[in-house]
Amino acid sequence: METKDVILQLRTQKGLSQDELAEKIFVTRQAVSRWETGETVPNTETLKLLSNYFNVSINTLLGSPRKLVCQCCGMPLDDSILGRNEDGSVNEDYCKWCFSDGEYTYSDMDDLIDVCAKNMVSEMFSEEQVRAYLRQRLPQLDYWKRYEELGGGKKLAELKQQLMHELNDLQIEGMPKVEKLYALDGRSVNLSYRLPNGQTVQFLDDDATYFGNQLACEFGGERCFGVVADASFLLVATYETGGADPELVLYKRR
Repeated sequence: METKDVILQLRTQKGLSQDELAEKIFVTRQAVSRWETGETVPNTETLKLLSNYFNVSINTLLGSPRKLVCQCCGMPLDDSILGRNEDGSVNEDYCKWCFSDGEYTYSDMDDLIDVCAKNMVSEMFSEEQVRAYLRQRLPQLDYWKRYEELGGGKKLAELKQQLMHELNDLQIEGMPKVEKLYALDGRSVNLSYRLPNGQTVQFLDDDATYFGNQLACEFGGERCFGVVADASFLLVATYETGGADPELVLYKRR
């Protein structure tokens, strides 16, 4: 699709008139009309405004001339999994699991390989093959090339260490020591817990990224512990395979 078609499609999907879109991004209706006829293309600053308003990358607005790849993990990117800058705007260089709220998630390549390997193993590729591929691929990506310059991972590494310390200080019976935390998609860990009054409640945001891990219970059995945390809270739960029959053990504000 060309830029003119992309803007027209996004505007109509929102149910906006040209006048309404113009008001949202501080331009004239005539400017919007010229974009949609292909007479002109928005300038750089206006593309940023359109990107933020429609929640898509500038690459999408320009008709996707580039194939976006996360510069930390190598995952192909689309608008639904783009990372976010501190101001909430999209960052088309990273996925939301590697870059969230202006912060880099990974400071240790081995930690990233551990997470990716679990999700990439298949009948076609063994874990050993996946790990070998990642060890060759990741150093070619911009984040790892410029890691010392970017420096953001250090702050996240310090936060993870503090979170693990606080989780271990809880001394929950049967829960082993937390030694690693991984970046997790909110949708995958946002379980529903039943309250004593019969109602159910969820504590997390499907679209957010958290730190967490799954731990086998020291007493054995099929139930395991799940820990989830970020800068504002700690959550500990138990559940069976696949998150079945979850029970909340602790939810604590930091």
